[in-house]
Amino acid sequence: MAKDSQQPKALIPYAAPAAPPPRDIGSALAALSEDDLLRLRAIARLRARSLPGGTSWSDLLHEAVVRALAGARPWPPGVPLLAFLAGVMRSLVDEQWRRRRLLDTLPAPEGAGPVNDPERVYAAAEALAAIHRLFATDMPATRVITGLLDGMTADEIRRHYGLSVVEYDTARRRIRRTLLRHGLTWSWP
Repeated sequence: MAKDSQQPKALIPYAAPAAPPPRDIGSALAALSEDDLLRLRAIARLRARSLPGGTSWSDLLHEAVVRALAGARPWPPGVPLLAFLAGVMRSLVDEQWRRRRLLDTLPAPEGAGPVNDPERVYAAAEALAAIHRLFATDMPATRVITGLLDGMTADEIRRHYGLSVVEYDTARRRIRRTLLRHGLTWSWP
């Protein structure tokens, strides 16, 4: 045998594929044609028609651009900028409607009149939405939370939802631990 065939072959190091370079949204926005800008305005006007609370189309468009520039909404590779911004606007409209529906379903505190602080109402709605998201797949916990929001006692919740004492107590512990793990507070008895 030849000496060359007995020597081990050199290993070629494996390099993971490089992540695509971040896309420069600012440059892409600056490069939009007048027709593309008109299309964006038309999309924003169309989306803003269904917005609750009288948000203007320009506010919607500006919020979409701000979130894209800030990186809160990453621009996926292969997606045209207009389609991406249209999707961001659609998402913002959906978010506004979710907040509106949540505010409409929040129970009014006792003795509260029309003088409620909008910031506190909004913060409560956001906290409640976060709690519902955390327990979306946990039906016993969702039932306990719903019962507590309706002002039901532990016995009433167990009877209404057909939970045993152990299931109820386990759900309460799971709720408490999950909320603590996510930095949320639990204030029901």
